[in-house]
Amino acid sequence: MTSPALPVAAPKISGRAWILAVLTLTYTFNHVDRQILVILLEPIKTELGLRDSQLGMLSGLAFAAFYATLGIPVAMWADRGNRRNIIALALGLWSAMTAFSGLAQNYWQLLLARMGVGVGEAGGTPPATSMIADLYPPQERATALGIYTAGIGLGIMAGFALGGYVYELYGWRVAFFVAGIPGLILALIVRFGIREPVRGLADQRQDDSPAPSLGETLKFIFGQSSYLWLMAGCLLICISANAFLVFTSSLLQRTYDLSPGQVSLPLGVLIGGVGSIGAIVLGRVCDTLSKKDLRWRPLIIALCAAVALPFAWMFLRAPSVELAYAWNIVPSFIGLIYASVAYTASQELVKLRMRSFASAFMLFCLTLIGIGCGPWIAGELSDHFLRGGAERPLARALEVILLFNAASIVCLLMATRKYRSDAERAAL
Repeated sequence: MTSPALPVAAPKISGRAWILAVLTLTYTFNHVDRQILVILLEPIKTELGLRDSQLGMLSGLAFAAFYATLGIPVAMWADRGNRRNIIALALGLWSAMTAFSGLAQNYWQLLLARMGVGVGEAGGTPPATSMIADLYPPQERATALGIYTAGIGLGIMAGFALGGYVYELYGWRVAFFVAGIPGLILALIVRFGIREPVRGLADQRQDDSPAPSLGETLKFIFGQSSYLWLMAGCLLICISANAFLVFTSSLLQRTYDLSPGQVSLPLGVLIGGVGSIGAIVLGRVCDTLSKKDLRWRPLIIALCAAVALPFAWMFLRAPSVELAYAWNIVPSFIGLIYASVAYTASQELVKLRMRSFASAFMLFCLTLIGIGCGPWIAGELSDHFLRGGAERPLARALEVILLFNAASIVCLLMATRKYRSDAERAAL
């Protein structure tokens, strides 16, 4: 593949590293508050008497429905208003609702608290990715968004480790308080410690015209076939990735008779630490390859999805917990690249004042169907196999879930067909 696709380097913008660091920390808190529930599912299930399908609802659809749906109007607001202030407000809200999760006395109260977390987190990613796109030019953007996406892994690592440690000492309710309260302090740092960047600055172009209407934006997006194919591929990966993310801890605890504290640190290091390194390294690789041909954006995700499949399968069949951790290293390393490239694509395949909306629309589909339905589908499948007398129903469910990962490869290869021309159309 050879065809220059990216413009010459833009001058570096003063203070951008600090803004990226704060936004990445905010995204880390986003996933601490979201994923601390995952490591605590087993004791919550025992105390509240829940089924796997209810656990899937708590960790998936209840959160995702509000997170995804409200992300659209928040993104429209971000394309017109001050993105920094929106992020600060959102961070304060989701942190407070995480703390309130520790007060829940039954399934419905916990469900409402998790819905509240979803409402707050809807205001995080769309304005943040839009800000980063204004700070880093296209040839550096996947790396910058890879660093931002590393917040997912860092949040998972911190959430798992924190949740397991605090649970062993004080119980699962206190863990929610410890996770939520620091976010209120960070919200003040966001509001008063970073500045709002000029739109289009890193692209060396500006657009001071009014933001396009919802209809105009949707018409443009649906005319970008590479955006739609890439989104479909990432959506299928997201279903698989989030089903595994939510139920891996429970699977290990049930299969090898372990406690939350025993699996929290190894899983945190694997999924979070190794995943964060992978997001940054592969983001850099993606930028390097994309300087020659932008089609490497979707292609690198397709390659990673193909590589992950056999390792994920062997993880589910591992005869010991040590081998399970070993087989999980490769899927963990490449597991976040789909998110960083999806964010990159949503910024370079649309016009300047469509960026927050394009990010939110991508996030809407990934969240509602991927994050929302992935754990729920896995939970329903597990309950189905349990009723059928399967020996390891949760493992059987996750084996079926891998089919979504396999199907994603076809969509991502389709996205390569018009990626370059669609990126050129967006830059006009």
